[in-house]
Amino acid sequence: MNLDKFNDKQKEAILTTDGPLLILAGAGSGKTTVVVNKIAYILEQNLAAPYRILAITFTNKAANELKSRVEAILGEGSDGIWIGTFHSICMKILRRYITLLGYKQDFLIYDSADQKTLIKRCMKELNMDDKIFPHRDILAEISTAKDNLMEPDVYLAAHEGDFRKTQIGQCYKIYQQRLFEANALDFDDIITLTVKLFSIDNEALEYYQDKFKYVFVDEYQDTNNAQYILTGMLAGKYKNICVVGDDDQSIYKFRGANINNILDFESDYENAWVIKLEQNYRSTQNILNAANHVIANNNSRKGKELWTSNGDGDKITLFEAGNEYEEADFIAKTIENQVNEKGKKYSDLAILYRTNAQSRVLETTLSGFGIPYRVLAGLRFYDRKEIKDMLAYLRLVFNSDDNISLIRVVNEPSRKIGVTTVEKVAAVAAENNVSMFEVMRHADKFTELSKAAAKLSEFVKLIDNIRDIADLTSPSEILEKLYYNSGYNAMLTAENTVENQTRIENIHEFIVSAREYEKSAEEPTLSEFLESTALIADVDNYDEEQDSVVLMTLHSAKGLEFPVVFMCGMEDGLFPSQRSMYSSEEIEEERRLCYVGITRAKKELYLTYAERRSMYGGSTYSKASRFLDEIPIEFIKTIESKIPKAAQGVKTSQSEMFDKIFERKKATPVNTAVQTTFEFKAGDMVEHRKFGKGMILSVTPSGNDVKVEIVFDEVGTKSLMGSFAKLKKA
Repeated sequence: MNLDKFNDKQKEAILTTDGPLLILAGAGSGKTTVVVNKIAYILEQNLAAPYRILAITFTNKAANELKSRVEAILGEGSDGIWIGTFHSICMKILRRYITLLGYKQDFLIYDSADQKTLIKRCMKELNMDDKIFPHRDILAEISTAKDNLMEPDVYLAAHEGDFRKTQIGQCYKIYQQRLFEANALDFDDIITLTVKLFSIDNEALEYYQDKFKYVFVDEYQDTNNAQYILTGMLAGKYKNICVVGDDDQSIYKFRGANINNILDFESDYENAWVIKLEQNYRSTQNILNAANHVIANNNSRKGKELWTSNGDGDKITLFEAGNEYEEADFIAKTIENQVNEKGKKYSDLAILYRTNAQSRVLETTLSGFGIPYRVLAGLRFYDRKEIKDMLAYLRLVFNSDDNISLIRVVNEPSRKIGVTTVEKVAAVAAENNVSMFEVMRHADKFTELSKAAAKLSEFVKLIDNIRDIADLTSPSEILEKLYYNSGYNAMLTAENTVENQTRIENIHEFIVSAREYEKSAEEPTLSEFLESTALIADVDNYDEEQDSVVLMTLHSAKGLEFPVVFMCGMEDGLFPSQRSMYSSEEIEEERRLCYVGITRAKKELYLTYAERRSMYGGSTYSKASRFLDEIPIEFIKTIESKIPKAAQGVKTSQSEMFDKIFERKKATPVNTAVQTTFEFKAGDMVEHRKFGKGMILSVTPSGNDVKVEIVFDEVGTKSLMGSFAKLKKA
């Protein structure tokens, strides 16, 4: 092998073959290249046959990349190497030995939907109320127990005296019994049963310990307890375990990842080597300086400092927006400049945010600018299930002939109107050439629908009641009534899970968007609102390979890189999140997430925050994220908001509005003939008895009077005649 192309630390990592080795690989330091060439070196030196090498990754994508790159170097010489995810490797082992645990070899794997069905049946056996013991919470607790290798009896013994945990433990016990009876495993079982197999059968353990002379584990900082024990077992004979990871990129605690697995590597393995890869090949030095200074504030880390020979590069741009609309407007205009003036492709740019709810304003603004985009590792705001459900309700109120919308929500939330009943309604509707809604309205007249007539009638009544008031009710109010009267809110609040909380927040965000539409429309109607959302929802219908800006959460961005990155919503309470504010451990996890975001950027990094942001149905003033304070000023150039402080509550997605606000402060002076009677000027804060507080944008002569344009905090922009406005100083 030609090792001249590697830096000194990479070369050292490749050549260190025997004993425990931690490759502490900083972002963009070429860790995959090192692992691939380390495997090639082991084979070239005849230190092991291919089948005696095991490489474990976390994702199929990572496994496939590793395989293809090893094959590119070794060709047929790579045949026999075990490269795969934790689950795929364990499946191969269990297919051979699972009968030792009492299962049959043709076992099934239950996915999340199967798990949900099974746990509900177990709860029914125990007469457990899903409102008191949400099934998702029980499944999460069972998953945690399995991660900690606690079987049901051990779990019950550990929580003796705790009523709630005891009930969950009983459910866990039945759940495992039913899985066994069905000869089925859930995803957690695939790992934990492999550990159990090795614990009770020395022959199986010794076979694999002898087989794998060299064990590689990628993304070691993301391993949980069961995975940590499993890898230790597999490397137990030769101790040639090479783990690759970055403690500064440990961001999956909520999935069970234990950062101590990588922090304690030297104490877990005697005579362990640690090699730090600190040379970054991805980013400019200014970007790395920002990342280094932010992460240096964490205490739970091994410590390293990224550097590069790529040069200093541009300073990081910090944009201080007045609100989320100006933030989105700035991002959209910058993207246009990057593409039109700097020759970038849309796919060179990524927008990262802390929560999915932030994407709505960004998506709407990008759509308005005609900028192609797609949401990675998540759904576009208007494609999320809960938003589609609410839109279907709205469409059904607007047009009861919309069978597609009816089918979507007739049993969402559950009204015990099953698929069979819906199919019967559809058949009757087709036979009589009427809509399904009309059939449901007269369900008692059809023999085949008599049993379900009462339930169908109740649904019709829900829609009819809201339709009766639709002409006199704003779209946002209609939406709210549907959300609560349909039982959708009750369904989501019944189970206090992270997923349901996210759905609730997204629906609140949707209601906010309806209110914003109302303030910008001359005569807001349900019809026009539905049309506007349909136009937004259709923007993303293009092939994923198409040149487009990528939007994603910071968690989804790990492992990716882009020439230009925007990190938006850099505000305390949003990032770091409100839930993490009172825990140093949680703040450190959020800081690692910030570090991950910063190091996604190759050439340019934009950090943005809004002094005022409307989210989840409310509007709040925020201060800049503490993470921004941790970046030295010499690495940053700051762009301040164009919006006057008093106007930062303006709610409009039109970029021109912000330009006008800035320009109108320089409006034509008032006609001297009326200046004596009208005492206000552009920029003054005033109060109107009906519209509340606002700021004057312009004062324009109009005959013997003046026309005053005012942006009000609550109702947006209004044009009033000066002599009738009856304004007061605010």
